[in-house]
Amino acid sequence: MAATIERSIPVSGAVSDKLARKTGTGPIIIFGLILAAGLFYVATHLISDLSVEKATSIRPYLMLAGALLIALGFEFVNGFHDTANAVATVIYTHSMEPHIAVAWSGLCNFAGVLISSGAVAFGILSLLPVELILQVGSSGGFAMVFALLVAAMIWNLGTWYLGLPASSSHTLIGSIIGVGIANQLMAVKTGTSGVDWGQAANIGKSLLVSPIVGFAVAAGLLLLFKALITDKRLYEAPEGTEPPPFWIRGLLILTCTAVSFAHGSNDGQKGMGLIMLILIGLVPTAYALNRAVPASATADFVAVSAQTVSVLDQHVSASAVVPGDPRDVVQEYIRSKTFTPDTMMALRQIVNDISNELKIYKAMANVPPQYARNFRNDMYLTSEAFRLMKKQNIAAFTASDWTALDNYKKHIDLATKFIPGWVKVAVAMALGLGTMVGWKRIVVTVGEKIGKDHLTYGQGAAAEITAAATIAAADWYGLPVSTTHVLSSGVAGTMMANKSGLQLETVRNIAMAWILTLPASIMLAAFLFWLFRHAF
Repeated sequence: MAATIERSIPVSGAVSDKLARKTGTGPIIIFGLILAAGLFYVATHLISDLSVEKATSIRPYLMLAGALLIALGFEFVNGFHDTANAVATVIYTHSMEPHIAVAWSGLCNFAGVLISSGAVAFGILSLLPVELILQVGSSGGFAMVFALLVAAMIWNLGTWYLGLPASSSHTLIGSIIGVGIANQLMAVKTGTSGVDWGQAANIGKSLLVSPIVGFAVAAGLLLLFKALITDKRLYEAPEGTEPPPFWIRGLLILTCTAVSFAHGSNDGQKGMGLIMLILIGLVPTAYALNRAVPASATADFVAVSAQTVSVLDQHVSASAVVPGDPRDVVQEYIRSKTFTPDTMMALRQIVNDISNELKIYKAMANVPPQYARNFRNDMYLTSEAFRLMKKQNIAAFTASDWTALDNYKKHIDLATKFIPGWVKVAVAMALGLGTMVGWKRIVVTVGEKIGKDHLTYGQGAAAEITAAATIAAADWYGLPVSTTHVLSSGVAGTMMANKSGLQLETVRNIAMAWILTLPASIMLAAFLFWLFRHAF
């Protein structure tokens, strides 16, 4: 593939000169000050959170530092690998100077990460084997996290080096599947769980359909532009280094902003979820439970729990056996997806136990450190069981029953599925810094090596509007989507609609990277998981 890229069309002189310019001292100083302020914020909040830990050894803190560096390194690579797609159109249409465009995109990514909901992060984590999440502080949990991160970084760096717009989302999903398969194969005799293939199928559909949507919608949008907007300048390629007319320039900057913001709000969450696994595994006292939930919420939680117990009581079978350990029963249900009468009884007991214990402690912040992880695991098991029961459409429950159960699930998710502010800031800085470092290779591929003709203003706008809308929709539904695939397929769609033609060698290379990403990351992560399990 490297030879193919070297034979591709060289970057035009006007853009090449701009790409070769070095960043001035002033912007570097400003960025350095912003980075220093962010690091200070992250460090002070992390130290404050860790003050509740009573570790007798420095080992957990050293492992925490190493794991956080690797996780943020993944987001850094994600930044210069994926975000370059957002700035390619404004650079190749001379709407913004390259370094200004990259800095602006990094800032918009930062903002997108900060306001993200976390739904995508926890949606991806639900793919992981349940016992590894429950025992994330064990050797298997550490092996899982490190295998995911290292495998994803290796593939992302390889495709970036070749200038191929491969998907960080595909890479991470493939790594998760690889870990799940390896976990199951390594413990066949114990009935260990592997991949939640139902959830994987839903995520796979979003990753598969989004490029097709990007291609078709961007092509249709360009044709719609031509039907409704008569200004011919919108459909012309830039000449020299002159920026486009003011209104076209404003449109392209707006679409670049939207794509960058949407990318931050979606892709940034992937690193957040993995960082939370790291924190829960290494420093559970501080992060297993959301201790920011106010004490005033306890009474409401107890009332909701009582309502949930009442609903479950109505459906407990007379043949149900009181389980010795209800957690084992619920965990087996999540692993096997087989609902039994005992499952309902076990769920009822866990919900009741959580409520009784919280009544004793009076607030989430008062749960003793030594019980924090078990308390979280009980809540996590219950939440996952209700999610699976709704997905399987357990016939015993009515619409009003599900209203009560969904309300309870929201309350326990608030206590377990949270992301501290400093984690968002750290991920945002890594993503933004990555955007500003290694963007040129991907920019050149998107800007000049997909179509045979230079990108026009209208093509750039159509591709970016499509990408921003698709990513925002996926974020709303809590699904990961590939910025790379949506935008590059959108550019290809506009080239086809414009009858400009495609450079088939580049398209073939991008398609090959798309096809190979899943199997390559699956095998790489599975091997690394096996290696790290033995190492840890």
